[in-house]
Amino acid sequence: MVSRFPDRLEIVALAARHNGDALAQQAERFRPRALALTDGDANDAFRQRHPRWAGRLLPADEEALVDIATMDDVDVVLNALVGAVGVKPTLAALGAGKRVALANKEALVAAGALVMAAAAANPLPVPLVPVDSEHSAIFQCLDGRPRDHVARIILTASGGPFREASLDELATVTPEEALRHPVWSMGGKITVDSATLMNKGLEVIEAHWLFGVPPEAIDVWVHPQSIVHSLVELVDGSVLAQLGVPDMGLPIQYALTYPERWTGACPRLDLTRCGQLRFEPPCTERFPSLALAYAALRQGGTMPTVLNAANEVAVELFLAGKLPFMGIPRLVEAVMDDHDPVAVESLEDVTLADRWARRRAGEIASRFAPGG
Repeated sequence: MVSRFPDRLEIVALAARHNGDALAQQAERFRPRALALTDGDANDAFRQRHPRWAGRLLPADEEALVDIATMDDVDVVLNALVGAVGVKPTLAALGAGKRVALANKEALVAAGALVMAAAAANPLPVPLVPVDSEHSAIFQCLDGRPRDHVARIILTASGGPFREASLDELATVTPEEALRHPVWSMGGKITVDSATLMNKGLEVIEAHWLFGVPPEAIDVWVHPQSIVHSLVELVDGSVLAQLGVPDMGLPIQYALTYPERWTGACPRLDLTRCGQLRFEPPCTERFPSLALAYAALRQGGTMPTVLNAANEVAVELFLAGKLPFMGIPRLVEAVMDDHDPVAVESLEDVTLADRWARRRAGEIASRFAPGG
């Protein structure tokens, strides 16, 4: 987006976890004032390979993300971090009066009450704009519309690579198969989440916080073509939908430019070439992660935090070959069963629940390992 609008957008700072080579290429192209690599080895390697880098290279820790998110000359913070690591910089950016373009759904899953309170205290009229294509679609449908006009929200899901797989087939899924998404090109963790439908479960929790609707007013429809990005049903029966090609350019651009709309950067949709658009209910027997997310949202408190943390651990184990595909939801459910949720009143509540869930998932993971 910045390369398409170089006279209107400027990158002030960039952050990454460990991909120093890609960060260096972006830094060479866009000349930001500051960079952050939170992985210590990657940070050291960057310093050695690029000794003449003239900008600031922040220390290798997660506080660097907070420093970048609160820089004086930053207007919009695009948070596309993976996992609960995105909570602190989101809160910090909102507290510093920045607009947050949020692609880090785990921030709302793990600390939704805190994030929305920080957004409410932010002086901007719209301090939080979603980047996920589904929530961007809902945001666009609801723009300027009273919330009491909304009967329900319908999130669409591609269904992932195993939409038609049987339980027997799911039992033998490999990481390589799970990472082959039929529509979207994404990182490893979110691609596996899409394959288990946990990604859609996290989006249900995210939609609850973003749009103030209860879990019973949020539905999920599987839509393999990924043309209808989500829908809103109004109280009089009207249904609004946002459609577009399966490309993240539009939701990213809209989050960066809101409330303006800029022309010319995104591919256009031609419905005459799309063929049939199909919709079907998800199967929670084959994809229990979605039901677990609804359960966590209904229980409230720290349970969504625990769901998210346990899932992060489970996905890491699966990608490492230490957990079968269907072991992911089983491990998450077992950790949730061991947790008594408490109200989230501070960041410490979130941090403690997150740490407990990760530790507990590690302790019991062997029960669900191959041959366990």
